[in-house]
Amino acid sequence: MPQLMVNDVIEYVENNIAIFHERRIGSLDKLRLSEVLKKKNPYLFKAKNILSAQEFVKALVDAHISSSEEGIFGDWLEGLAIFINSKVYGGWKSGITGLDLEFDKDGMRNIVTIKSGPKWGNASQVKKMLSDFNTAKKTLRTSNSNLHIICINGCCYGQIRNPDKGSYFKYCGQRFWEYISGDESVYIDIIEPLGYNARKRNEDFTLKYNAMLNRFTRGFTEEFCLVNGDIDWNKIVALNSGKIYKKRPH
Repeated sequence: MPQLMVNDVIEYVENNIAIFHERRIGSLDKLRLSEVLKKKNPYLFKAKNILSAQEFVKALVDAHISSSEEGIFGDWLEGLAIFINSKVYGGWKSGITGLDLEFDKDGMRNIVTIKSGPKWGNASQVKKMLSDFNTAKKTLRTSNSNLHIICINGCCYGQIRNPDKGSYFKYCGQRFWEYISGDESVYIDIIEPLGYNARKRNEDFTLKYNAMLNRFTRGFTEEFCLVNGDIDWNKIVALNSGKIYKKRPH
């Protein structure tokens, strides 16, 4: 088994971290005030006693960005995990629905679905993952009935006490990175290069972010504030939760 070279990991991160920042900035360009208003809970903002247009818009946008960035960075970490595994075990991006990574280790085919953290889904989502594992095993055994398969739910950060879930293993944080790389310290090695050019990237993001806040605040004031300057909560709730009527054909 080839040993993982830390310099390969550093080089990959430095060469590819720009993809995360570009998608992060690109997500701001795609934001539309009305669409964000439809996706977030207006009752929560009212309960927090938000009174100004600027405060409302910032809270709204920050909530959207937080959830968006988690998904964007999760996708990026998935790519890093596949790269690291390919260097050690020759793993590859799986083409099977519901799987992210496949590799052979200790005479067994490992099929892996990669998530950001351990608390990634509810009971129905876990059930869907198990169904995907079962379907994948049937697909793989069609061409090789003697293939030994192990199912892994890998989480890029976090900890759990018991990784053995019966029909699959759940490896989180250090345990996951060590399993796919054979290196118990790689989970720490990837931290430092993640900051490559981060200051410059964050400056670009901040400029876009503040310009968008100004633009959204202006539009919000014009459309969702009363003449006296108060927020028109009725209009916001109607946009977010009012009935959607389909036009009747003539």
